[in-house]
Amino acid sequence: MSIKDQLESIFVEESQIPKEYLLEEIDQREYLCNGEMKPWNGNVNEVFSPVCIKTADGLKRKRIGSFPVCTEKESMEALDAAVAAYDNGRGQWPTMSVQDRIACVEQFTHKMIEKKDIVVKLIMWEIGKSYADSVKEFDRTVEYIYATIDALKDIDRKSSRFEIEQGIVAQVRRSPLGVVLCMGPFNYPLNETFTTLIPALIMGNTLLFKPPKHGTLLHYPMLEAFRSSFPKGVVNTIYGRGNNIVPALMQSGKINVLTLIGSSKVADELKKLHPKVNRLRAILGLDAKNAAIITKDADLDLAVQETVLGSLSFNGQRCTAIKIVFVHRSIAHEFLRRLTEAVEKLKFGMPWEKGVSLTPLPELGKPAYLKECIENAEANGAKVINKGGGATVESFVYPAIVYPVNAKMKLYREEQFGPVIPVVPFDDLEEPIEYLIESTHGQQVSVFSNNASVIASLIDPLVNQVSRVNINCQCQRGPDVFPFTGRKDSAEGTLSVVDALRSFSIRSLVAAKLNDNNKRLLNEIVNDDTSNFLSTKYIF
Repeated sequence: MSIKDQLESIFVEESQIPKEYLLEEIDQREYLCNGEMKPWNGNVNEVFSPVCIKTADGLKRKRIGSFPVCTEKESMEALDAAVAAYDNGRGQWPTMSVQDRIACVEQFTHKMIEKKDIVVKLIMWEIGKSYADSVKEFDRTVEYIYATIDALKDIDRKSSRFEIEQGIVAQVRRSPLGVVLCMGPFNYPLNETFTTLIPALIMGNTLLFKPPKHGTLLHYPMLEAFRSSFPKGVVNTIYGRGNNIVPALMQSGKINVLTLIGSSKVADELKKLHPKVNRLRAILGLDAKNAAIITKDADLDLAVQETVLGSLSFNGQRCTAIKIVFVHRSIAHEFLRRLTEAVEKLKFGMPWEKGVSLTPLPELGKPAYLKECIENAEANGAKVINKGGGATVESFVYPAIVYPVNAKMKLYREEQFGPVIPVVPFDDLEEPIEYLIESTHGQQVSVFSNNASVIASLIDPLVNQVSRVNINCQCQRGPDVFPFTGRKDSAEGTLSVVDALRSFSIRSLVAAKLNDNNKRLLNEIVNDDTSNFLSTKYIF
């Protein structure tokens, strides 16, 4: 059976979908604004899964629902609600005690967990992520929320004391920044969105939340939890075409924080729209072209194992994916042979199948773009070296290993964000180092070697080019307590459990000269519990 026939065989008729994974169509006709679920009777966006169904007319993407396509009018109303809820820092939410804000987030999390089944199914159906990985994404998100709560408790405990320096007594705490515009990515539509949304929220900011284009419906079951867990206007959802509704939000000057995980080009354009750019804080996770460097001293089995994981987990649709591989020419042939064998062992199929590694792609134009990249590489001297590499049936693209890739090719510079593995031979370690120096991206790199002096010679130059150097393992985000950021055009700001809390807040302090009158005043405020900021309460 040809690879094309094998790919066609993975798609099934609707009656063949296991009942436990079936999903009733969800037609969302409301959105959250100013504490209300507001009805929507306007235009809607039809949502079709990357999973295609066999029909009498051929393969058709399965319809799973629809959601509102709101206009600038609704987005500006949501902005007004968020601005009013913040009320120049005087609103109920920004002035609430840390303990009470934590209680609200905990209440939300309990309600969110009740929706686990439907949210997990929607992740699977909307973006084609395997069911097992969709469950992991949900569970990891819940773990992240609880880790964030613990981190904030720890920060607050350290702040629940007065400091005395040079005759000045002060209490230093973290305060919110204002209104946050939060936009998450489609590849981790729950987890990566919540790694910015939750810390922004728990620090006392108010939110405008725009779900990703692919992965919108999965947030709908949680809107009631947001509505009932937080004061009105604290969380507001906006829907619609980004280029129609977001520019006016930025031009208003009322957005204090822009958090976006996506394209650096989009981020640049949005920041330029803000009339007071110095008042805008940006927390951004952007493009990446993470490289693997496989030296002649590498353990090839380990290097192959980690390269496959790093380049093809969720079909390579991760910002932290390995997107280009540099291998020493002396071992290139053997590396490619083993890499090809490893790719051929990967199970491909529908996302509900147990053990499946490769699934359909959610972006409509992605198969055509990947084909264009492969053809461009072939026109410039490379070959697809694995059997069936790049074969496409509707939304499914079989992984392609492309070799030898050079600087003339799109795959050398562009972030393919899909199941294509460009491999570049090198003779001198200076070659991959120079590649990373010249690259506009600077997120991570993976180095494979069993020679300590070689690894040391790479660490020192590379830590000044990327934010994380991985030794003998794939590029990755976790654990979530580690800083996650990037240099150059790959990121702005730092995300991790603790760093995110800092990113969405600013250090503020109350200070006074240390004299008897001020001692009396401070003691009176603390003893009478009349200020949420100036307090020595200890959160357990």
